[in-house]
Amino acid sequence: MRQLRLVFMTMVLTAAAVVAVTVAPTAAANGPAKLAENLARKVTVDGINRHLIAFQRISDRNGGHRYDPSPGFQESLDYVTGKVRDAGFDVTLQEFSYDRLVIDAASVSVNGLRTVPIRMQGSPQTPVDGVTANLVVVPVDATTGCEAGDYAGLNAAGAVVLIRRGGCSFAAKERVAADAGAVAAVVYNNSPGPTRGDVDPATARIPIVGITGDDGAALAGKSGGRATVVARDHYERTVSHNLIAQTRTGRTDNVVMAGAHLDSVPGSPSMNENATGVSTLLETALRLGSAPRIENAVRFAWFGGSFESVGSDDYLNSLSFDQQLDIAMYLAIEAIGSSNGGYFVYDGDNSDGVVGPMPYGSAQIERAFVDYFAGRGIQAEGTHIGQTRGEYFYFIAAGIPTGGPYTGIQFIKTEAQAAKWGGTAGAAFHPCHDAPCDNLGSINRPILDKNADAVAFVTGSYAMSTEDVNGVPSRARRAAARTAAMAKTGPVKANSPTHTNS
Repeated sequence: MRQLRLVFMTMVLTAAAVVAVTVAPTAAANGPAKLAENLARKVTVDGINRHLIAFQRISDRNGGHRYDPSPGFQESLDYVTGKVRDAGFDVTLQEFSYDRLVIDAASVSVNGLRTVPIRMQGSPQTPVDGVTANLVVVPVDATTGCEAGDYAGLNAAGAVVLIRRGGCSFAAKERVAADAGAVAAVVYNNSPGPTRGDVDPATARIPIVGITGDDGAALAGKSGGRATVVARDHYERTVSHNLIAQTRTGRTDNVVMAGAHLDSVPGSPSMNENATGVSTLLETALRLGSAPRIENAVRFAWFGGSFESVGSDDYLNSLSFDQQLDIAMYLAIEAIGSSNGGYFVYDGDNSDGVVGPMPYGSAQIERAFVDYFAGRGIQAEGTHIGQTRGEYFYFIAAGIPTGGPYTGIQFIKTEAQAAKWGGTAGAAFHPCHDAPCDNLGSINRPILDKNADAVAFVTGSYAMSTEDVNGVPSRARRAAARTAAMAKTGPVKANSPTHTNS
């Protein structure tokens, strides 16, 4: 009788194994998709907009910004912290110190007209009294100030040159201007906001500053006048905080991390960059919940000090290499509601040939977003914007697979892009970038809605499996592999030594 029972049990187990082998791949395929689809459905633009309203009001009652350090930043931090704590997440406030840029003097003056510039990071500072010379306006074309020929016929030697933004990097504009003999360069924006950027301190030879488009137009009317450029600053040690909130379920050695910088620039509510990213991340966390049925823990991060791009750097430096290995990937969520926006995805495979080699797995993240948009009839494009600076730069530098969506900021929308995505060709993707007008009224909610859905879907998908990014299979796939291996060994024999009677 015992032998018969063993044979019967062996038959049942073998049949179960066959069923499992047949069903497991389907479960592995449908499980992650179901969670991702449900999360994308739960994350609504109405929910995100409520958070945007909160950040607008925080900005309005704190001088029109949420710059770190300021009461506006602290209120923003308290708002997000309260939400994730109330939702039951495992919350950490990481304190860190960083060198904050403090402006000592900044002005561009021409014949009684005075504007306030922003020195490009890495640019030489001016003497205390500034640099004074004749103002020479570089003629505007698609690549203003990017080529030596742009200075043909101009008396740029010993002059302060005024250059329109666009067509090439700030470093290229500085280099060409210096080669032409200029003693300083002033770059004015191709949209209403101020011009910020950086150049290579190892190669930059002359002071280069940025101003708004309106200020540039005013200065252009002073061509030939005596211009004085003053740009001096220093750094002060400043304390800030990063907010980290992680689910209480899922593997903690294969974490899906998604982050956004929490602060604004001085003088702007910064609703698009980056209240849209902050709000989408927060709403995704709240709808996912602190204890979902997921394979991999999800770690949400809101970084401080990010106007200086240091929050994520300090965070990663606080982790050992083994702790960094626990991070399967980083999803960067920034500027996803641009008023004249498009549909971009960070170029994870370097197919555009601009950003350079990316960490392995970044191409797969790019494909996940591109495929999601394609499923909604949207043809996304790759972008390198932001991949050479910002909080995600440090994740890339650490070798962590990185990717995310982006709707464009200062670059100009082409005719082809307008035909594909709608909007206005020849205008910046977000004309109010870094300006006071980057408020609730500047947000394109249909574009925000679609990008937020993409963030929720991709986050939910990787919460169930990161196998295509780093080779770590889901529980269902591991179970299917074990079952398949058991099935190949065949049924256990009744007279096996393991089952001998004693």
